[in-house]
Amino acid sequence: MGLNGRLVITPLTDRIYLTLTQALSMFLGGAPAGPAGTGKTETTKDLAKALGLLCVVTNCGEGMDFKAVGKIFSGLAQCGAWGCFDEFNRIDASVLSVISSQIQTIRNALMNQLKTFQFEGQEIALDSRMGIFITMNPGYAGRTELPESVKALFRPVVVIVPDLQQICEIMLFSEGFLMAKMLAKKMTVLYKLAKEQLSKQHHYDFGLRALKSVLVMAGELKRGSADLSEVVLLLSYPGQIIFFTRRRMFLHICSSLRWK
Repeated sequence: MGLNGRLVITPLTDRIYLTLTQALSMFLGGAPAGPAGTGKTETTKDLAKALGLLCVVTNCGEGMDFKAVGKIFSGLAQCGAWGCFDEFNRIDASVLSVISSQIQTIRNALMNQLKTFQFEGQEIALDSRMGIFITMNPGYAGRTELPESVKALFRPVVVIVPDLQQICEIMLFSEGFLMAKMLAKKMTVLYKLAKEQLSKQHHYDFGLRALKSVLVMAGELKRGSADLSEVVLLLSYPGQIIFFTRRRMFLHICSSLRWK
């Protein structure tokens, strides 16, 4: 997996970790649910990394059937990896009812501490480290309500919008910025104003993903140009990332923050 960084640990991250580990102790799956871009999948992957396990992410859609999902379950059970099924509630309700019986079969085998068990007509090995997790975006178009048989197999946890300023501050400190507290406040206010005042476009993204990209690139620039001011370093990249925004509005927002 390599040294590819860790998530910023916030009270929300702690709560998700606690819920998912409790679910595993009861041979259940975890079901983080919340708006897009709040870190549901990334938090699950980070927990797997902390435990030294592989986490395989599968993007679910309307075209998935129980046979395809069953093959993924079979692979996870045999190699002891975690499976994270993104937007699980996009799968058709009739397919979900069959998937619930597959998960129940695996759970029964885990509870009985079996080394091998019958799954989809075949006898396969079982690694007790395996885990099944699902993420959901409730309220979005094309999403279905999970059947009760599926809900009973997963421990839910509500994921809310994270504290961007806290995440920004810790990331800036980790990248080597000394003025992280002040710069984090300015960056988060900048993105907040940009999101509120600029027109709605499909290619505009002022969420956590875009903010993280800016901070990582600013950190790379700082390590390459240690003599430059930290404010100049951080300002040099948002202009490139948000190059498609209206220049006049962007300058107005920056001047209102009194960067100088």
